[in-house]
Amino acid sequence: MSVAKKDYKRITTKSLIEMKSNGEKISMLTAYDFTMAKIVDTAGVDVILVGDSASNVMAGHETTLPITLDQMIYHASSVVRATERALVVVDLPFGSYQSDPKEALRSAIRIMKESGGHAVKLEGGKEIKDSIKKILNAGIPVMGHLGLTPQSIYKFGTYTVRAKEDEEAEKLMEDAQMLEKIGCFGIVLEKIPAHLAEKVAKSISIPVIGIGAGGGVDGQVLVIHDMLGMNNEFSPRFLRRYLDLYQEMTDAIGKYVADVKSSDFPNEKEQY
Repeated sequence: MSVAKKDYKRITTKSLIEMKSNGEKISMLTAYDFTMAKIVDTAGVDVILVGDSASNVMAGHETTLPITLDQMIYHASSVVRATERALVVVDLPFGSYQSDPKEALRSAIRIMKESGGHAVKLEGGKEIKDSIKKILNAGIPVMGHLGLTPQSIYKFGTYTVRAKEDEEAEKLMEDAQMLEKIGCFGIVLEKIPAHLAEKVAKSISIPVIGIGAGGGVDGQVLVIHDMLGMNNEFSPRFLRRYLDLYQEMTDAIGKYVADVKSSDFPNEKEQY
């Protein structure tokens, strides 16, 4: 039986669970600044992720590891000020939660108080269970992240697909069920086999958002710079480019430079 799509004026963690229950797919994109977040929110995206991928696309680092808690709060604050409908989820950066549950709680509280974000996201399963529980016990919504976890890239040594072997797939399933049991409102699954991701999504009642995890999950997330084609050096199989902004922006800027050099800009109508 089909259920009519509900018009949400404001997306909450409860909204996402309702959407899964009603069979409505969840859209999620990253944003890191006011202007981009305003566009993403106005376009109707359900969840905006202020990802630690800002370390790559905004700051030019090779990995997500260098970005700091202060920097994440800065980006998240900019996004929150632009957002009227979407749920804003903020990544806890590397080093701010792994070693000490009390430190994890302090980090999450700073994000919630100083940025106004609506939830936090942490990478990992049972190894960070105590940190997640500490944050949840303080009333802060938590989204999990399993599969390829970029903050652990030096442990893996590669960005290849995760959980292809039975042992790792079984652990991922156990971790997902554990995250649901302790109270997470959703999980991101990154770069794992589609059949496994679908199996995970069907085994739990909270939404599963995929990136490189196939179409059998409850929603999808992409990095905005990749989806809009601003980054022309990143072409994984899971990425669909909806624009080629790299080329369009390069052409536009080149035209501007040429117009300035030739004194075509500004013309008489463009001055006072």
